[in-house]
Amino acid sequence: MNDDVPTEKDAQLRSQWPVGIQEWENAATAAIGTNAFGWIAGGAAEESTIRWNIAAFERRRLRPRVLVDTSARDVSVEIAGTSSPAPFFLAPIGGQSVAHPDGEMAVARAARSQDIPFIISTAASYSMEEIAKEAGSSPYWYQLYCVNDREVVSSLIRRAEDCGCKAIVLTVDSPEVGWRDRDLRNGYTPFVQDEGLRQYTTDPVFRSRLSASPEDDPQGAATAMMRMFPNVSLSWDDLDWLRERIEMPLFMKGVLRGEDACRAVEAGVNGVIVSNHGGRQLDGEVASLDVLPEVRSAVGRDAIVLLDSGIRRGSDVVKALALGANAVLLGRPYVYGLAVGGQRGVEHVIHTLKAEIDLAFVLLGVTSVSDLDESFIV
Repeated sequence: MNDDVPTEKDAQLRSQWPVGIQEWENAATAAIGTNAFGWIAGGAAEESTIRWNIAAFERRRLRPRVLVDTSARDVSVEIAGTSSPAPFFLAPIGGQSVAHPDGEMAVARAARSQDIPFIISTAASYSMEEIAKEAGSSPYWYQLYCVNDREVVSSLIRRAEDCGCKAIVLTVDSPEVGWRDRDLRNGYTPFVQDEGLRQYTTDPVFRSRLSASPEDDPQGAATAMMRMFPNVSLSWDDLDWLRERIEMPLFMKGVLRGEDACRAVEAGVNGVIVSNHGGRQLDGEVASLDVLPEVRSAVGRDAIVLLDSGIRRGSDVVKALALGANAVLLGRPYVYGLAVGGQRGVEHVIHTLKAEIDLAFVLLGVTSVSDLDESFIV
């Protein structure tokens, strides 16, 4: 039986924390202010896609089966050799020091304490080496933006391998940064304020591109990164180039079409992540959950398919699993936990989600992730 089932004592201990996503959002806003919260919570343009991501989960209803012995349950998964005690990873989110001074370091410690895999962002506020040290023996992956300087990309890959990352997650939906009204209204760009640049400013190849060190000229480093980031010529040829240089498992994040998922698998990618970047890139994009069945059908039962965008509760995780995901990536909720309570806040969000998933298994009449299929969804 899973130890994460809530008890009366747990409820008393947790009374100090927000309950439900709206309370977490309110508490995070109070903790860090409107500008920083807006950068974390906001999305592209009118933020329609953010709303649609959530609505896609709300439209699906769960259909339990009854009189199933669920006294022994297993909510764990193994994805490309990386084990997790629950069917979710912590998604790569940049500039986490915006939410809390410890940023990714606190998240790495929380992930280690809960044994949940953590994906380190290229736009992190601490270097991958620093974050890996905090993560210890718990598994972590590295998320890669393929910037327009291949030598910098190669250097980032080598560093990820050297510091023990178990997989590379190539984000392909961001050849340019999306148009974000909320950030424009607030006049808030963390990268200009030296937040989220640490992977670059600690990279020897990136530093060689600068006329002055990041320590002496942080604004110059930020400008150089923002000029290097856009890569509108990114193509399948780049994927072939990356696959030749990456020995560890490679995942493609940002896939919303079945044919793209098939082409990725045929090109040697180990798995795809169905994602619209949490609604932060192109407003009006389809909800990730709405295209998950198409992607799963296209690549077949044996391919690895993950999903992010819109995950808020344990029932959302279960719905994604039933519609074909092997696991999901949790994004904004754990950063709200970071904003409210640092490492302990992240731990609480993780612990709560694990407990919600386990309880959903009981109430649905399933004992393992493999039990779930589309018959549980209306």
